[in-house]
Amino acid sequence: MTRFLIIDDHPLFREALGNAVRLAHPDAQILEALSIADALNILSSEPEIDLALLDLTLPDATGFSGFLRLRATHPRLPVAIVSSDEDQHVVREALSLGAAGYLPKSTSKRELTSSIERVLSGSISVPKDFVPAAERDGNGSSRALQARLEELTPQQLRVLDLIKRGYQNREIAGELQLAESTVKAHITEILRKLRLFSRNKAVIETSKIELPIPTDRPGSRAASRRKHQ
Repeated sequence: MTRFLIIDDHPLFREALGNAVRLAHPDAQILEALSIADALNILSSEPEIDLALLDLTLPDATGFSGFLRLRATHPRLPVAIVSSDEDQHVVREALSLGAAGYLPKSTSKRELTSSIERVLSGSISVPKDFVPAAERDGNGSSRALQARLEELTPQQLRVLDLIKRGYQNREIAGELQLAESTVKAHITEILRKLRLFSRNKAVIETSKIELPIPTDRPGSRAASRRKHQ
């Protein structure tokens, strides 16, 4: 069962988000919080949340303060921001801080559902008219991408390599002996660091680049296979 936490103090929009979630996940468990304090209380007793949907405007938070509190206390929790503010500078700031997506409140229920599904798969969902900084600045060269690859951790490089080889999240989890939720968290961070917004885009952009894959960590299936060859 997929579990969601909706953090919004407006009951009508909590209902709208819940409907969007249930469109794709009829059996989803949905928890609701009216503030960051409520959310932190829920997360203290309900740690296995697949995705949090966060409104930026809350009684006890301004700007990104609530998001940063969630990230500080639950760094592995995927948090997608749902906001009426569609300013591209705000979207870029949210993504740079580690948001798993930015979903405008003006989008339709079906569009919200599609965005939520992309986030759950590990991709980063952004507004349709969003222009990434790399494209805006004309800085999409392979040299710039190579520099961003150096920001990835060894485990993130392993995950990216398996994505390029066509592995799905469950297969990556089995190969690296990780929880599937951990794989999704790695993919979100990979896309954020590379300034890309889907795994397909990551495959395309890195197709001609040789990844600096570290030695397989002890215990991985690849390491085990090599040991017995």
